[in-house]
Amino acid sequence: MKMTRIFAAAIAALGFAGTAAAFEGEQHAPHEHHWHHDGPFGTYDTQAVQRGYQVYQEVCASCHSMDLMRFRNLGQQGGPFASEEFPNPNDNLIVMQIAASYTRVWDQDEVNDDGDPVERPGLPSDAFPAPFANEQMARASNGGAYPPDLSLIVKARSHGENYLYSLLTGYEEAPADSHLAPGQYYNPYFPGGAIAMAPPLADGIIEYADGTEATLEQMAEDVTTFLSWAGDPHMETRKQMGVMVLIYLLIFAILVYLAYRQVWANVKH
Repeated sequence: MKMTRIFAAAIAALGFAGTAAAFEGEQHAPHEHHWHHDGPFGTYDTQAVQRGYQVYQEVCASCHSMDLMRFRNLGQQGGPFASEEFPNPNDNLIVMQIAASYTRVWDQDEVNDDGDPVERPGLPSDAFPAPFANEQMARASNGGAYPPDLSLIVKARSHGENYLYSLLTGYEEAPADSHLAPGQYYNPYFPGGAIAMAPPLADGIIEYADGTEATLEQMAEDVTTFLSWAGDPHMETRKQMGVMVLIYLLIFAILVYLAYRQVWANVKH
């Protein structure tokens, strides 16, 4: 009887493993996309990061938060709106203008004559505004699904940029044998294929400030580049430091070799 149970458990485990493998097989591998910041000498495309911020601001920010980002990060060294004229991001005119376009509650305890909280224009030190006050409100507005925070989304997902780009451009008509619940969409790059987020991008839904044609692929690439920068804003500085360290080690190795030759030059073998 004991052996029968063990055998049955083994068969069940094999069956579960096969089901899991089949389920995982439904998710397509992300496309390999070329990114300007790839490789040891890659740098962020500043214009792409600027355009990506515009896509986030006009499209993604209505559902997705970026709790770890503050407006002044946009003007810091290496940021999309950094300026030599304003090295302090808190004094950056573009950053100040972006922040001031939002309003902030000054003090919940301070109210006006109508009893409403007093508001003020946003400051560079303010965090990006959250689209919803709490998780319950976010779920209620998205059919029960909770839009993830995008601050570190590229770092948090396997295949990083390639996954995000493939997801944004990979919406398809659902296969005939698929079973999507109301409010779900088919995307083969999402685990399981069923995703609650409607296709967020479409050709021409925004007008780029720099005149670039806003195709779906262009917007997906730009917003992915912006989110990659947001998740690792000091990447370029780190790479520059790495190059300096390698140069230092190379010079040090040459000096050590020359010293070795000098010390042992008169020693007979």
